[in-house]
Amino acid sequence: MQILSKEAKSAILGALHLKTELVDVPEWGDGVAVLVSEMSGTARDAFYSAREGVPKQSISESQAKLLLATVVDESGAPVFDEGDIEGLRAQSSVALDRIAGVAMRLNGMGPAAVEEAAKNSAAGQKSDSGTGSASTSESPSAS
Repeated sequence: MQILSKEAKSAILGALHLKTELVDVPEWGDGVAVLVSEMSGTARDAFYSAREGVPKQSISESQAKLLLATVVDESGAPVFDEGDIEGLRAQSSVALDRIAGVAMRLNGMGPAAVEEAAKNSAAGQKSDSGTGSASTSESPSAS
């Protein structure tokens, strides 16, 4: 395991390290796919702040807003904006479910993510490393 040094810090902080996943969306046309990204800490804060104090939203509206925050182009820039919400809501619920499901998984949202986090936490507490944290190795992301 490599310990982060002050010298290596700028390399880490100077680049994005967000996982992405390509999701096929045949409902939108032959060969159409979207790139779904993990949110940065700042983007996640904005996403949750926008939800505070808002009355319960419909599933399609919640999914559309999640797509705004997570569907990006190859440079990492958002593809959709606020003006696209109603258009997204009008799309196939199957397509919205598929894309939103990937976005939720990548961003640790929903019951499955909570269950996985609990498993990881329990595994970390049983670690024999003496640090109380689990040793993990992660496969390269599809970035």
